[in-house]
Amino acid sequence: MTKIQETVQGILAGNRRTIARAMTIVENNINGAHEIVAQIYPHTGRAHIIGLTGPGGAGKSTLIGKIVREYRRKGKTVGVVAVDPTSPFTGGAFLGDRIRMQELSTDEGVFIRSMASRNYPGGLARTTKDVVKILDAAGKEIVLVETVGAGQSEVEVIKVAQTIVVVFAPGLGDEIQAIKAGMMEIADIFVVNKADRENADKTVMDIQAILQLNDKENMWKPPIMKTIALTGDGIPQLVEKMEEHKCFLGGNVECKRNLQKNVAEEELAEAIKQETANSIIEDLRKEGKLEELLERILKKEIDPSSAAEELLRGRMRRH
Repeated sequence: MTKIQETVQGILAGNRRTIARAMTIVENNINGAHEIVAQIYPHTGRAHIIGLTGPGGAGKSTLIGKIVREYRRKGKTVGVVAVDPTSPFTGGAFLGDRIRMQELSTDEGVFIRSMASRNYPGGLARTTKDVVKILDAAGKEIVLVETVGAGQSEVEVIKVAQTIVVVFAPGLGDEIQAIKAGMMEIADIFVVNKADRENADKTVMDIQAILQLNDKENMWKPPIMKTIALTGDGIPQLVEKMEEHKCFLGGNVECKRNLQKNVAEEELAEAIKQETANSIIEDLRKEGKLEELLERILKKEIDPSSAAEELLRGRMRRH
């Protein structure tokens, strides 16, 4: 049996050390990463993947901690992927959500992984989808994905999760502007956390006003939940709504099929881009042209976009 086969078997058996090692291989694109993901792929698709996004300071990490406890109370196994900003010095995760959730890490039914975004756009890391697949294949029934928390560009989570929870808190600035920036379109559930604060009801009303402007027939109507993550208030009701949305997707065959198709298309497009880029760079290295092209860019003789166009035109002519 090869090491890759051993790793895959360990993942499917739910072995925590193997899961952690596989995540490191995938995250750092170590030799064998692609084979591991390819072999576990047929065993994915069973977990309910929930994405939590929203502005920094809304209390997402604390909220996730309480959500995990509520799911564990219901007897569900849970995986958490917390994407943090990248440290400019080490390249690692900057905030370390695992520190905040440390007390949960001793629970055998919970697996928490903190990932550095490595400046990948959209609030996620490039390999977040593959890390989620590992947790899914390992048998975790619920997988929670927390985005970086930059505020207005975190719509990439829709490519990973089935249920999107957008978290706001009163007094963080212009919530409406953040919603307009794309979160309105991706949200399945809105959460106004820290609901004991002043202006919580105003935040709810602001979201309701925007929802009315974007009303669509025969679609899931995103509820607005109020929570106080520190005390756990509203958490059971929030988890109930998440389960309701899962049932909605399961009962609406066309909606579920479209969601799966869109995710598959996004993953295929991204894989093609990655493989094409790697192939072109490798060809340039073999032909000894990479350094020459980089020198031209450094000397401002050509910009990177024009260089890419030139390369693609030349590649198409050869084929």
